[in-house]
Amino acid sequence: MAASGSPGRGSLALAAMLLALATIAGAVGAHALPHDWPARRVHVYNVAVRYQFYQSLGLLGMGLWLQSRTLDGLSAPLRAALHKCRTAARVLLVAIVLFSGSLYALCLGAPHWVGVLTPLGGVLMIAAWVWFALGVWRS
Repeated sequence: MAASGSPGRGSLALAAMLLALATIAGAVGAHALPHDWPARRVHVYNVAVRYQFYQSLGLLGMGLWLQSRTLDGLSAPLRAALHKCRTAARVLLVAIVLFSGSLYALCLGAPHWVGVLTPLGGVLMIAAWVWFALGVWRS
């Protein structure tokens, strides 16, 4: 997600941070959540952790793929395809925050309207992967 040189560095760093946070969230879920939480709330929390892990690993993969590319000397169509892949990584980051973040917030007592962010995050996850696939295909 860097402006030039190594386009995957930002994605790699953000993926690593999201994976660290998912690990912390998983540990909190396993050891520190209130024991009186209803099973449904525990399930929702675990879904948030699981999707954060899956999608963050995907972002890590995007970053590794982007890291193997360089902007130097690319033709305009290849530069556009690489830009599409970088945009997909940004969209995936937002999707992870919206999807998992809204589920965490709901579990911790946020107002119910926060739940509208969850499906939006899910749709953005799908869009990011389709956008990335198109960019890879065109590169």
